[in-house]
Amino acid sequence: EGVAEAELEADVRLALRKIYYALGGQAEVDTWIAQKPEDANLLDSLTNPDPFPVWLSELDLDVYTEAFAAGGFRGPLNRYRAGSVDRKDVGEALMGRKIQQPACFIAGERDAVRHFVPGNDLYAQPGAGCEDLRGSTIIDGVGHWVQQEAPEATNAALLAFLRSL
Repeated sequence: EGVAEAELEADVRLALRKIYYALGGQAEVDTWIAQKPEDANLLDSLTNPDPFPVWLSELDLDVYTEAFAAGGFRGPLNRYRAGSVDRKDVGEALMGRKIQQPACFIAGERDAVRHFVPGNDLYAQPGAGCEDLRGSTIIDGVGHWVQQEAPEATNAALLAFLRSL
């Protein structure tokens, strides 16, 4: 196992608390992607919120903690480790092509993913890769976990999309 797995698995519940909060709408947006010294641990710079935001219950956190404690973080982390390979393969396969199926885009205004490429708003053109974008909803004050942080707004956007079909 790697350094990341060791850090996250040392205290699974604490790691999940910090990660869920850091990517949520209440945290500072740049906390997740802020520059850190090479020898810094990820979790050291993240807040352990007290109280935890209401959008993730302690019972939910229990379930996630149990799942990650049993299965570890290696598989989920490998998903991100393979990102450059995926971008190359998928990029080549999709070069010059657009999604033909009806689509919608739902995201949180404060999602850290939005600013992963410095100087670019990755949400500025959500329909650029789609022939039939039926809606784009950016939910104010919400981070990465739109379905948990703002279930009503997320469901409303999904239902509007489904009605458009």
